[in-house]
Amino acid sequence: MTEKKEKSGKVKRIACFHLLNDYSGSPKVLRNVVEGLLKRGYAVDLHTSRGGVLDTLSHPALRVVHTSYSFSPNALLTTARYSLAQIKIFFKALRYTFKGDTVIYVNTILPAGAALAGRLTGKRVVYHYHENAYVKSGFYRMLTGIMQKLADRIICVSAHQASFLKRREGVEVVPNTLDRAFASRLRPAPESAFGRGEVLMLASLKGYKGTRDFLELARRLPEFRFTLVLNEDEGAVKQWLEGEAADRPGNVTVVARVKDVAPYYNRASVVVNLSNPGEFVETFGLTALEAMACGLPVIVPPVGGIAEMVDDGREGFLVDVRDSGKLTAATRRLLTDRDTYLSCARAALEKASRFDEDSSIDSIAGIIEPD
Repeated sequence: MTEKKEKSGKVKRIACFHLLNDYSGSPKVLRNVVEGLLKRGYAVDLHTSRGGVLDTLSHPALRVVHTSYSFSPNALLTTARYSLAQIKIFFKALRYTFKGDTVIYVNTILPAGAALAGRLTGKRVVYHYHENAYVKSGFYRMLTGIMQKLADRIICVSAHQASFLKRREGVEVVPNTLDRAFASRLRPAPESAFGRGEVLMLASLKGYKGTRDFLELARRLPEFRFTLVLNEDEGAVKQWLEGEAADRPGNVTVVARVKDVAPYYNRASVVVNLSNPGEFVETFGLTALEAMACGLPVIVPPVGGIAEMVDDGREGFLVDVRDSGKLTAATRRLLTDRDTYLSCARAALEKASRFDEDSSIDSIAGIIEPD
């Protein structure tokens, strides 16, 4: 497909800015968006760091520009890296000043420097907002305020997330979807999955993600296997295993960051998300969607965008991780009650089928284009 021609003010090039390219949800979603826009004839300049899912993108109409960025356990170092990245992307975005057919597409609220440059040069600025800053730090709330000032349009991933914004005009809800290539590697098999007796969680080592709760759940259900896939490098995982998780039960397997998580879904029976809603609220829940597309029942928090994806007792259960008794009972029920399990598995597959990638990309392309 050829590039979109500049006609009647239509967009020809999209300059995407994303800071941390890892294997978490927001770069996965951006990869799907970029692939979809390229297929629809747009040229895309992708400004991001190295080392994550965005590295797999390749297309004649795609130009990748790398900007170094990474987190550090040292808050001052992270702040310094973030500040330097903002300066770099600000000047990179300024280079589009005389390219009138370009839209600045900001993925997450972190690349504020690019949005500022876009606003100063009169470019259309579209934010894809993945976080829920109002349950995070004051810094994130400040960035969300900046987003609401600078953006022409804001794409939210759930109605729950959008409800926290003060701004109402130009705010659209477009749920995330799965990459088709990833979905094609999933092997739904509810009958055999039920017999595996394996609980899977994919998370980071942030305290509110429930890694300790996962270990405690495994300790209460010693007859089943538990696998924890962490979006962390080998060094961080080793340090955690030798420190905080040194007392983990023997039925737990811990895996450091992997490029393809599909095999882990294909070996699992149930997938859990144990984020603590008192400390953090999930805006969407990509791992839950991935699990349901594999025909796996899920256990997720009862609030947030992730709760919009699951009807309690239908595709799985809505459980607050702080209610350990209910969490244990729900997990045991799914792993031992075949009728409940198969019913939830069938419903999970049906629900996942509603998250259509083509419709999502069409919606985003319509938001990017000038009104």
